[in-house]
Amino acid sequence: MSMVVMVLENVPASVRGELTRWFLEVHPGVFVGSPSGLVRDKVWERVCRAARQGGCVLLHNDESEQGFAIRTWGPTRRAIDDYDGLKLIRRA
Repeated sequence: MSMVVMVLENVPASVRGELTRWFLEVHPGVFVGSPSGLVRDKVWERVCRAARQGGCVLLHNDESEQGFAIRTWGPTRRAIDDYDGLKLIRRA
């Protein structure tokens, strides 16, 4: 089982409410949980479809050099830059 962190910006309140079925909202828009990979991917697809003009970031355990993977969807305040497999964050 892996740790999953999801950060949502400017999404409808219903999306945040639905996420509380699988995750704990530890701060407004920040969700933490440990669902299976299948549940994580299905929830991510659902969140991205429902986010409308909002932005989403997903972090989860991975076998990469850094030990985690990052996915983004829509406009967010941070951008992910990939330098030969090394993910770095910059303010967008």
